[in-house]
Amino acid sequence: MLEPERHQLIIDLLKKKNTVKLQELVELTNTSESTIRRDLVQLEKGKLLKRVHGGASQLQGMLQEPSMNEKTAKNVHEKQQIALFAASLVEEGDSIYLDAGSTNYEMIESLPKNIVVVTNGLMHIERLLAKEIKTYLLGGFVKPTTRAMLGRGAVESLKNYRFDKCFMGVNGIHPEYGYTTPDQEEALIKQLAISLSRDAYVVADESKFSEVAFAKIAHLKEATIITNMQDPSLLKLYQSQTKIKVVTP
Repeated sequence: MLEPERHQLIIDLLKKKNTVKLQELVELTNTSESTIRRDLVQLEKGKLLKRVHGGASQLQGMLQEPSMNEKTAKNVHEKQQIALFAASLVEEGDSIYLDAGSTNYEMIESLPKNIVVVTNGLMHIERLLAKEIKTYLLGGFVKPTTRAMLGRGAVESLKNYRFDKCFMGVNGIHPEYGYTTPDQEEALIKQLAISLSRDAYVVADESKFSEVAFAKIAHLKEATIITNMQDPSLLKLYQSQTKIKVVTP
């Protein structure tokens, strides 16, 4: 089978299944594993897919934004592992910023009590109050899908604070385009919080790598990544630009 034919078969299968395993592609194209790996590298360079551990996945749309309910239901175990590690970095007496991400939501249960939290995550409030953590909620309007406080009011109120640490959720992590999210107003809030923090962390499961969304948040070097992603070749690529803390099962 010629290379263009294999590439088209791979792309067509991804459109149907969203994620495919390496062995599926070997059987589909009746070729070797090494050939398929080379095909996937070429197709990824052409921005037609992204490689994941053991196969490939379809790229998300630049403006695609899952709702908070969809986010909290996806990759739950991985997010909980990442959240537990991230929460362990918070010390008694810290002032921290938690943005409105689903992994940050999972962090709350493991945070120490004697801290101050500033957040734009409306869904975080009940859990933070139940933990008796001193909490400040940014002003602004509420984005229905992500339950995030955004807009001029949120920006102006955020400027009043400084943080020991901030924890960010993102939609995309890319070696060339950095951290991205579909909404430019959310990107602005995240960007500002990073600039106001002594230490910045991006909490992201492996599905966020090689993705690019519409609005840029920051360069990779501006935050440490906490993730469950363990692909050696990808880790090497990202570790050349920033610190990565890998959470193992």
